[in-house]
Amino acid sequence: RDLIGPVNLRAKIEQDDIFKELNELTNERDDIQLAIKKLRNSIQNINTEGRSRLIKAYEKVNNNFSDIFSRLFTGGQAHLELIGSDDPLQTGIEIFARPPGKKLTSINLLSGGEKALTAISLIFSIFLINPSPICILDEVDAALDDSNVEKFCKILRELKDQTSTKFLIITHHKTTMSMVDRIYGVTMMQKGISDLVKVDFEE
Repeated sequence: RDLIGPVNLRAKIEQDDIFKELNELTNERDDIQLAIKKLRNSIQNINTEGRSRLIKAYEKVNNNFSDIFSRLFTGGQAHLELIGSDDPLQTGIEIFARPPGKKLTSINLLSGGEKALTAISLIFSIFLINPSPICILDEVDAALDDSNVEKFCKILRELKDQTSTKFLIITHHKTTMSMVDRIYGVTMMQKGISDLVKVDFEE
């Protein structure tokens, strides 16, 4: 007894306190493990839904892209390819285009005007999936020659008829200006003083 020393009369109380703290920590651990499990299930469901939606959107964009490209180039072929991974959420997208009279190649090997038309095709193909009320096109026809500007205007008219979108176009091409409903121009009649000019073709 002398070696054991005096009896700790608070041993039972301290034991109860430790058991209480242990139970609280155990409950917190169980809550965290349950939250992790729910979070992992949610991530899995989101990824599954994301893959499904991405594949559907990709197929729609690809179909629209092929159609608009062939209409803008009056022939030729173009398509998108998923590259880099089997998982749609981790993959990249490569653009392949074949203007009339040329072989199928990556967009990086096209000329400046061909790149511009291909980019316009892709933008409009994405736009057609979920058209917005307003679309602003800032000098997208700047790199196009007169014949391609006419093709661009033709596609733009078709998009206007297919959707209820209002297109706001910033351009310097007279051909593009001639196909719109209204023109707003900023001129400088006097040095340092800007003036707004409006033309309504319907009126």
